[in-house]
Amino acid sequence: MKIFWAALLAVVVGSILSGLFWLITLVGIAGSAGTSATSVMPNSILKIDFADNITDSPATNPFAGINFQTMQSTRTLSLLSVLRAIDAAATDERIKGIYLNFNYQGTISMASLEELREAIVRFKQSGKFVVAYNDTYPQAAYYFASVADKIYLQPQGGVELTGVSSTLIFFKGAFDKLGISAEAFRPTVCKYKSAVEPYILTKMSEPNRRQNQQMCDQMWDVMLTAIAESRGIEKQTLNTIADELSAMLAEDALNLHLVDGLIYADQMDDVWAELGVEKGILGNYEMVSLGDYCSVVGADMKNLSAPKVGIIYAEGQIVDGDLDNDGQTIYGTSLAQTIAEARNDESIKAVVLRVNSPGGSALASDVIWREVELLKAQKPVIVSMGSYAASGGYYISAPADAIVADRLTLTGSIGVFGMMIEGGDMLRNKLGITTDGVKTNSSADFGANVLGLQLRKPNAVERKALIRSVDKVYETFTQKVATGRNLPLERVLEIAEGRVWCGTEAVQIGLADTNGGLHAAIALAADKAGIADDFRVEEVLGEMSPFMALMQSLGAQVRGVLLDSRTLELQREAEQLQQAMMLEGVQAYCPERVEF
Repeated sequence: MKIFWAALLAVVVGSILSGLFWLITLVGIAGSAGTSATSVMPNSILKIDFADNITDSPATNPFAGINFQTMQSTRTLSLLSVLRAIDAAATDERIKGIYLNFNYQGTISMASLEELREAIVRFKQSGKFVVAYNDTYPQAAYYFASVADKIYLQPQGGVELTGVSSTLIFFKGAFDKLGISAEAFRPTVCKYKSAVEPYILTKMSEPNRRQNQQMCDQMWDVMLTAIAESRGIEKQTLNTIADELSAMLAEDALNLHLVDGLIYADQMDDVWAELGVEKGILGNYEMVSLGDYCSVVGADMKNLSAPKVGIIYAEGQIVDGDLDNDGQTIYGTSLAQTIAEARNDESIKAVVLRVNSPGGSALASDVIWREVELLKAQKPVIVSMGSYAASGGYYISAPADAIVADRLTLTGSIGVFGMMIEGGDMLRNKLGITTDGVKTNSSADFGANVLGLQLRKPNAVERKALIRSVDKVYETFTQKVATGRNLPLERVLEIAEGRVWCGTEAVQIGLADTNGGLHAAIALAADKAGIADDFRVEEVLGEMSPFMALMQSLGAQVRGVLLDSRTLELQREAEQLQQAMMLEGVQAYCPERVEF
C-alpha cells in the first residue's frame, strides 16, 4: 500500500507539473505571437499579404491563434490597429509605398476589406505608390487590389470576376424523411424574416428571393463602382467580363485593362527600381509585413492625458447570459456591463459601438439596448456597422446618436420569430426512444425535449401564447427603432417586415446616417464630443481568463481537426441546424450570407 500511494501521489504531482509546464509554454507562444522585435529600415515597403487574421475586435483570447496540432500560431490583428498602421505609413519617412501581394492564409470580412481599401485611398493622398502583384486574383482580392496604381499578374494566372451570389440550404425535405416537423411563429407582416424558411420550406419564398436578389445586386454594384472608378472601365464592360468569364486567362486580363503587366515575382525588383526604391544593406529590397508594422506603430500614445473616444465591440451572435465575450458570441449581460463601465469612466467622452452581429436573443438585445440608452444620455454614442448589424444587431444600434454603415454592411432585418422543432415521431420510429411522464397542468411539459427535439407539438393555448409573444416583441422593436431613429412609426413599419438592406440602401431609407467605416465613426464621435482637436482612442475590452481561453481554443481545434473545406462547410451548416434546434425564446436573428 505504501508503494501504491507513493506511485499515485507521483502520478498526481507529475500530472499537475506537466499541466503547468504546458500552460506556461502555451502562454509563452501566445505572448510571442503578439509581440515583435521588428524594426523598420529606411526605404522599406509595407507589404499587405493577408497572412494574419484581421478581425473587428482585438483577440482577448491569448490562445486564439494557436494551432495545437502544429504548435504554430497565426497572428490576429484588429481592424483598428490595421487602419492606424496604414494611416501612420502615409507620414512615415521610412515607408516608400505599399505592396499588395496576397497569400490568403489569414481571414478578413468583405466589410473590413472595404474599410482597408478606403484606408489605401487615404494613403495614396501622400503621393506614395501602391502596387499589386499576385499569381491570380480571386474576385474579392481583385476588388481590393484595384485601388493600386499598378496591378501586375503572373503570366499563367488570371482574374476571377464572376458576380455575387447567395445560396441557402433547406432542411425541410430531410425533416420530412426523418419524421421531424418545424413550426415557425412570426408576425404576419414579417414576410422577409427568412431565418425560419430552411426548416419549413424547400426553396426561397418570393419575398426572400426578392430581398436576396436586391442584396446581391447592391453589393455587386458597390464592388463594380469601385473597380470602374479605379481602373477607368465602364461597369457594363465589367458585367460583360463577369458574364463571359473572359478574364480567366492572364493575356485576356491584360487586354481588358484589368491588369497593367504580366511578369514573374522576381521581376518585381525591376518595378521597385523604377519607382526609385533603394536596396537595403544586404542588397535586397526591405519589406515589412502589415502585422509587424502594426506592432511597431502600437497603440495610440499621443497625449496620454487627452480625453478619450472609447470603442466597444459587439461581435457575434447575441445570446442570453453573463460569460466572457469571445469575438464570436455576444453575451447580453456581459456587453451591458462593458457599456456601463464606459458610461461611468469620466475620461471617456464619447463611445463608438462597433457592431458586427446578425442578432440573436431578443431578450439579450433589449438588455444591451437599455445600456446604450443610458450611455447616450451621458455622452455621444456612434454606431459603426461592420459586416452585419441586422435584426438584434440593429436593435442594439437604434438608440445611437448616429449610425455609420459600410456600403457592404447587411443591416435592418427588423423582425422577430420563434420556432419549435418537434421530433417525437423520429425519436420513436427511427431511434426507438420513447418517453413517459406526469404533469400537474396542461402545459407543464411545454418545451420538454430530447436531443434538442420537442417531444410534442404546441397545443392551441401554447400556440396563441407564442404568437402573442412574437407580436409583442415586434411591436417593441419597431417602436424603439422609430424613437431611436426619429422616424414616424408608419415609416418604420414600411421598411421593417424583417427585410435585409445593404449599407447604401440603409442610408437612403433612414436606417443609417452615412456610409463609412470605423475611421469615420471615430472622427464623428470626437466631433460630437467637442474633442476633435485633441483626443485618444481607447478600446474598452473584457478579458478572458487564461483557463477559459485555453479551453475555448482547444475546443475549436478539436472541431477543426483534419477537416477539408467542404467538410468545414457542412460542419457550419450542421451547427446552424443545431442552433435552430436549441433556440429558446423569441429571436431577432438574420441568417443571410453572401458569396463573393
